[in-house]
Amino acid sequence: MKDLQRNRLKRAFKDYMPLPAMLEPHLKEALDRVLSNPGSLIRPQIVLSIGLGYQLGEAAAMDLAIGLEYFHTASLLFDDLPSMDDALERRGTPCVHVDFGDAGAILAALALVNRGYALTWRAVGQSARELQPDALAYVERHLGIEGLLNGQSMDLHYAALQHDRRTTQQAAIGKTVSLIRLTLVLPAILGGASKLEIQLLERIALFWGLSYQVADDLKDVLQSSSESGKTSSRDLSLGHPNTAIDLGVEGAAERLTRLIGLGDRMLDRLLAIRPAVGFLKNLRDELGGEAMRLSRIANDHRQGHQRPADHRIGAAA
Repeated sequence: MKDLQRNRLKRAFKDYMPLPAMLEPHLKEALDRVLSNPGSLIRPQIVLSIGLGYQLGEAAAMDLAIGLEYFHTASLLFDDLPSMDDALERRGTPCVHVDFGDAGAILAALALVNRGYALTWRAVGQSARELQPDALAYVERHLGIEGLLNGQSMDLHYAALQHDRRTTQQAAIGKTVSLIRLTLVLPAILGGASKLEIQLLERIALFWGLSYQVADDLKDVLQSSSESGKTSSRDLSLGHPNTAIDLGVEGAAERLTRLIGLGDRMLDRLLAIRPAVGFLKNLRDELGGEAMRLSRIANDHRQGHQRPADHRIGAAA
C-alpha cells in the first residue's frame, strides 16, 4: 500500500504541473529535471494521510500534498544557489543551478511556488467555508516573513548573530519547522480538527522539525556527500548554524534523543483522541531509528573509530 501511494504521488508530482508546448526549452528542461526527481515524497504522504484521517476529500488532500511539496522543492532550489548554500549536489544529482545556471534554478523555483499556491488554494476552496480564513492565514504565516523566509535569512546571516542554542533553534524553527508545521497541521485544519488536536500537532511538528534539523546537522558533519546525497560539510565553511557544531557531536545526538522523547508524549495524547492518524507512529519509528544510527555514528566519532558501513544513512529527501 505504501509503495502504491508513493507511486501515485510520484506521478502526481510530475503531472500536476503540465508544461505547455511553447514553454522556453531551457526552462522546460530545468523543470523536467526537477519534476522527474521528487525525492522520498515523505511529506506529501503525510499530508495525504492526515487529510484523509480528518475526512478531507481525497482530491483536496492530493492537491494539498503536491502543492506543499512544490513549496518544499522550491525552497531546496533556492537553498542550493551559490548565494545561499552554494551546493553542488541534491538528491544524488547535480543541483539545478549547476546545469541550468542561477537564473534557470530561480525561474524553476518560482514556477513551483506559483503552482504550489494554485494547488493549495484549490484544496482550501474544497474545505468548509468557515475553515478557510484560518487555513490561508496559516499558509502565509509559515511561508512568509514570520516563518520560512525569516529562518532562511537567519541561516544566511548567522555569522552576525549570537552563536548560542537559542539562535540556532530559532533559525531551525523558521527554516525547517515551518514546512513541517504546514505538513502536519494544515491538512488537519482543513479537515476540521479540534483546537486541542491542532495544539498537539503543532507541538509534534515543533519537536519533529527540530529533530530533523539536528539529524541534518549531524549528517552535514559526519557524512560524505555520497552518503547523504547532497553537498556536505557546508555549515562550518559557510558559517551557518549547526547544532552539531554548537553543542558538539555527542551533545547534538543527546538533544536529538530528547526531542524525539518530547514528541512521543504529544503523539500519544493525539492518538488517544484521533486513532485514524495512527500512521504517524510509523513515521516516528523511522525518525527514532535514524536517531539511533546517528547516535552510534556520533559515538564512533567521539572514540575516533572508523564508521561501519551499516551505520550509513540513506540519501537526503
